[in-house]
Amino acid sequence: MFIAQAFKYEHSFWRYLVIPILFFGLMALNYVAVEMLDLDVNEMMRQQIESKGSNRVLFENLLSFLVFLAGLLLWVKYVHKQPIKTLTTSRNKVDWSRFWFAFALVAVFNIGITVLDYYSNPQDYVLNFQWEPFLYLVLISVFLIPIQTSFEEYFFRGYLMQGIGVLARNRWIPLVLTSVIFGGLHYFNPEVTKLGNIIMIYYIGTGFMLGIMTLMDEGMELALGFHAANNLITALLVTADWTAFQTNSILKDVSEPSAGWDVLIPVLVIYPIFLFIFARKYKWNNWSEKLFGRVEKPENVTIT
Repeated sequence: MFIAQAFKYEHSFWRYLVIPILFFGLMALNYVAVEMLDLDVNEMMRQQIESKGSNRVLFENLLSFLVFLAGLLLWVKYVHKQPIKTLTTSRNKVDWSRFWFAFALVAVFNIGITVLDYYSNPQDYVLNFQWEPFLYLVLISVFLIPIQTSFEEYFFRGYLMQGIGVLARNRWIPLVLTSVIFGGLHYFNPEVTKLGNIIMIYYIGTGFMLGIMTLMDEGMELALGFHAANNLITALLVTADWTAFQTNSILKDVSEPSAGWDVLIPVLVIYPIFLFIFARKYKWNNWSEKLFGRVEKPENVTIT
C-alpha cells in the first residue's frame, strides 16, 4: 500500500530520473574531484576543524541537507503532484507516536551501550565535555541532524522506494536497490578508510533494516525516528578523530579502531531484536507478501 500510493499521482519514468541523476551526479563529481586532485579528505577535515572549529564545520556540512530536503519535497509536490503525507505514510495522517517510539528506543539503547562500554573500557575514552561548545552542538544537532536523516529517509525509503516500486511492480527490488545504494554511499565516509571495507556490511545492513521497517509498517515514521535518534545521540555522546561526525561531544574515543566480523553483531543480532520489538508492538504479519509481493496498480488509475 505504501508503494502503491505513488500510482495515484504523476509517476512517469522521467520524473523519477531527474532527482537521482542530480544527487548521484553531485556525489560522483565530488568523488572525481577528490581523486583527480589527490586530496586527503581526512586531512582537509582536520584543517577545517582547526581553523573554524568543529561546531561550525558540522553546521556548514549539515546545512546542505536543508537544501536537498527542500528540493526533494518541492519536486514531489509540484512535479509529481503528490502530497508529502503519501510520501511519508499510507496512514490517514502521519503517526508521530511511531516516530517517537523508535526515537526513544534507539536513544535509550545507544546511551546504555555507551555508558556500559565507558565503564567497561575507561582507557578507551577521555572526557571531552565543555559547556559552551556542547550547548552550541546541541542547538546545531537538534535542528539540523534530523534534517539530514530525514532527507536520507525521504530520498531512499520514500522517493526511491516508491519510484522503483511502481516501475518494478514488486517490493523486493526497491528494498534491495535502496538498501545497497544507501549503504554504498557511505563508502566515502572516513570510517571506511580507517576500518576497511568490511564496515560496509554494517552500512548496507542498516539500509536493509530501515527498508524492512518501512515496508512492514507501510510508512516511514519508524525509520525516520530510528535514523534521527541514532545520528543525534551519537553526535552528542561520542566523537573520534576518524569519524564522519567530529563534534564537541561529551566523550572522545581515543582507542585504536578495528573492525572484524564483530560488525555482524548489529546486523545479525541487534537489528533483528529491534524488528522483533516493532513487530510485536505494531502487530506486523504477512512478512513474505509485504517484503517480496507484487505492487498492484489501484483500479481506475491511469499510468502517466
